Amino acid sequence: MNKCCRLICIAVVWLLGCSLTDDCPPGINTLPMYGRAKKCGAQIESDRIFLKQCDRGFKNRKEAAKHFVKRGWEYYYKRIPDTAMMRFNQAWLLDSLNADVYWGFANLTGTQGKLKESLPLFNRSIALNPANAKVWESASNSYGELFYKTKDVNYLNTAVKYLKRAVKLNPSPSTYATLTAAYTYFAQKDSAKKYLKITDGLDKNAVNPEVRKMITGQ
Repeated sequence: MNKCCRLICIAVVWLLGCSLTDDCPPGINTLPMYGRAKKCGAQIESDRIFLKQCDRGFKNRKEAAKHFVKRGWEYYYKRIPDTAMMRFNQAWLLDSLNADVYWGFANLTGTQGKLKESLPLFNRSIALNPANAKVWESASNSYGELFYKTKDVNYLNTAVKYLKRAVKLNPSPSTYATLTAAYTYFAQKDSAKKYLKITDGLDKNAVNPEVRKMITGQ
């Protein structure tokens, strides 16, 4: 059995063991940071064994955390959210200062419809690594969806602010197209026209035709 399989088996043993222990809070490994729950003795022992295995199998815990973050994203894109959350939690256990762990937590929380709960997780990731354009853009999606649901313009303003930061870090056509679309929600279309022109200069196919029609009327 290889290293990764052994580590995953440990998690399975934990799940089985804790299901038989009355004082163990259930389901915490499918919540960000284990739901900040007070773990029972069996869970604490499982964590100890897991960390010991990682110390043997990886150069250091930061490297081990990167491995489990990678695994978390793999399950995220396979749309297996519970397993993705388990891997991000293992990464957090190894390195609570890994910015991508909080990005993973935030994306999973947002896809569950818990948009407000996702915001502090995005912002924690940004605080740890403000140079990741993808996190700024991901966070803007939660703010944008909250605006769409609540019509609170403060959420829209923040979404735009985050998108501007994202394009500054990574001026990609797709991000500029998202910023262009965000500005269509404002009554004045000057900024939407400005960013449409910038986006077209990068890729004329990046802006959705319906968004273009809203801006130009054509």
